[in-house]
Amino acid sequence: MKVAISTSVIQRGKTGVAQYVLALTKALMPYADIVKFHILALAQDLPLFEFARGRMEIVPVDERWRPAVRNIWWHQQMLPRWLARQQIDVLHVPSYRRMVHSAHCHLVSTIHDLAPFHVKKKYDLARMIYGRVIVKHLARRQDGIIAVSTSTARDVEHYFGVPMEKQNVILNGIDHARFHPGDPNAAQAMVEQRWQLQDPFFLYVSRLEHPAKNHTRLIEAFDHFKNTSGSPWQLVLAGSDWHGAEHIHTAARESRHSRDIRFLGFVEDAALPSLYQAASAMVYPSLFEGFGLPPVEAMACGCPVISSKSGSLAEVVGKAARIIDPEDVGDIARALQEIAQNDEKRAALIAAGFENARRFSWDDNARRVMDVYEKPFTGSRSWGG
Repeated sequence: MKVAISTSVIQRGKTGVAQYVLALTKALMPYADIVKFHILALAQDLPLFEFARGRMEIVPVDERWRPAVRNIWWHQQMLPRWLARQQIDVLHVPSYRRMVHSAHCHLVSTIHDLAPFHVKKKYDLARMIYGRVIVKHLARRQDGIIAVSTSTARDVEHYFGVPMEKQNVILNGIDHARFHPGDPNAAQAMVEQRWQLQDPFFLYVSRLEHPAKNHTRLIEAFDHFKNTSGSPWQLVLAGSDWHGAEHIHTAARESRHSRDIRFLGFVEDAALPSLYQAASAMVYPSLFEGFGLPPVEAMACGCPVISSKSGSLAEVVGKAARIIDPEDVGDIARALQEIAQNDEKRAALIAAGFENARRFSWDDNARRVMDVYEKPFTGSRSWGG
């Protein structure tokens, strides 16, 4: 079997979809002895896939196809011809934004969320129309849809008309070799040396996207927390600027406690576990998520989590987080104060988080993805070993 995976939506490795693609590719490598994988990557993204070279065929895609409109054209017009020439059996597009209309092979797509249906002004008008109208048609053309959560699968059924029984709900995994408690003293030394973080801090790992990621309400809640508690805790925001980031930076500048709000920018994979290990608490007030990896990664590192339950987050964090209403600034502020002042609560959340994080495995994810690839050919084979 020959499988092609299109990776052009990973944004140079700086998005949640990128983490999914890279982790899945690594987890699929044990199957490269019996499946020929072709990883299609834009030229500037090629270094991210060096780990797979020699086991999988890395296929360069010219950078001129990176811009969104050109990339859609490439997927719909050029990619199908390449698939036919290479006699590819399965194409996996790990994002609904680039699903292919038709090709001479089986089409598999991963749908992470249907945020355009839930969050107003998440994207510009053209992207919202594409996500709401065109993608609906493309989804019905797929031979296999992978939904990363039951919540997302329900949305695909409701908005796209694809029944849940025709989808494959496969939860994301985490790399437990990377995300674990580690040495807290070494982690603290690293973040102090690199970012001069010394006081206790709340950590939010998410691209700076407004309004979907809800940073401005979090900043307002942090102000309330600081005003009432007089606490030295800081708020640390880790992530790249994205749509609407200027609103977040403005809110931080106008805060009375702006000196205690830190922007770290994008944090590379190698440093992320230490940041989780050093954080006093993770806060994740997102307005909507199709999955939400950072809270689970934080839990695996022994960091207590405050989280909204919007979208799939209730399914992902379970009872292992302090749940907040992401639209209620007062509720967020109360959660910040509770976690900062109640060591017993923090300890309980840490223990519950460890237990919850064990549910998520990339090895299990890859095995089930392989079943989706194989299903059109046998209808029954399982890669369970």
